[in-house]
Amino acid sequence: MSSNTELSFDNTEFAFQYKSDKELKLANFLFSSMGIPLLVKMGTRITPWAIKSGLPIKGLIKRTIFKQFAGGETLEDTATLAQHLGKYHVGIILDYAVEGGDESEAEYDKAAEQFIKVINYAATQSNIPFMSVKVTGLSRESLLEKLDEMMKKAEGSLIKRYEKALAQLDEEEKKEWDRVKERLIKICKQAEEKNVGMMVDAEETWITDPLDALVTLMMDSFNREKPIIYNTAQMYRHDRLQFVKDCYEAASERGFIFAIKLVRGAYMEKERERAAELNYPSPIQPNKEATDNDFNEAVNFCIRHLDKIAVNISSHNEKSNLIAIEQLRENNIPLNHPHVSFSQLFGMSDTITLNLAKAGCNICKYLPFGPVKEVIPYLMRRAQENTSVKGQTGREIGLIKKEIKRRGL
Repeated sequence: MSSNTELSFDNTEFAFQYKSDKELKLANFLFSSMGIPLLVKMGTRITPWAIKSGLPIKGLIKRTIFKQFAGGETLEDTATLAQHLGKYHVGIILDYAVEGGDESEAEYDKAAEQFIKVINYAATQSNIPFMSVKVTGLSRESLLEKLDEMMKKAEGSLIKRYEKALAQLDEEEKKEWDRVKERLIKICKQAEEKNVGMMVDAEETWITDPLDALVTLMMDSFNREKPIIYNTAQMYRHDRLQFVKDCYEAASERGFIFAIKLVRGAYMEKERERAAELNYPSPIQPNKEATDNDFNEAVNFCIRHLDKIAVNISSHNEKSNLIAIEQLRENNIPLNHPHVSFSQLFGMSDTITLNLAKAGCNICKYLPFGPVKEVIPYLMRRAQENTSVKGQTGREIGLIKKEIKRRGL
């Protein structure tokens, strides 16, 4: 590190101090199990089926993987955990993690009201600066896919392509899209009024373009004085570094703050399989090194332009977090600058989260909640990710075992 105290992510005593002996043993069991690919492959197939079939496994799931990665079934359930993390200067990104459901206007309206309820609740809590929104909860996915397809065929800037695509919709589709926009505007207005940051989740590449355009327009409206609305860039896509730079240029021209959450990504295998099936070039980087390089360059770019950018560095990669800290220190930028925050998923990378908190960074845990049955897709993704990223999962297990040994358990 360039200056100040050396930051280390090896301090397990500090990192796991908020976990009881029982919780630490559960984490050890789960991560060790997720290190067995065959077990995860079977579990991620059988569990959703068992839940849908009504088999009595909800209690088992709630006591194990749900407890490790989710904050509870209701908003109220998250309160104790959020307050507990707050004692260690760790904030919360509150996520209503329900996915899918009926594709109906009534369901979309219901989801919008739930997001507003989350905002109102977050505003009453001292350490919940952010909440997250999935636009697929507000819109028919096939409509998003149609818009995306038309945008990809059009030329010009993101917004120009968006406008051209909208003009090609029929009257009923235009009215439907207007309702999507109305829902999102309503949520954004509430976030602005309550001063709660709203992070819009990334989706698959075949529906991303209209979402990027819509979120950019929301930033243009609501990010004039401070960052309220955040988009998400999945850096395992080879086009996202340029996307970040283009958005900065647009923000500079239009006079708004470009707010972005940087992640590596969550749909890699799905993206590659679809590209191969439909015979188009994969949108995914050729290898992990390329992803890491683009992620770290995006971090550096954002930190160099904090006058017009607010960035949430959402990473479980130790090197990426250290690069961000080093960049801040080299440029004499406070680690708690209001336009810089860090985050990790709840249940993972506590050594990064708690040690960044100790260093004085703005740090949050991404905390999903919702009925066990509805949160299953999210939980299955966590299990699959922890199987595919072997080095990182091994590091997680090693640190947990180190703390178990230190405690003499």
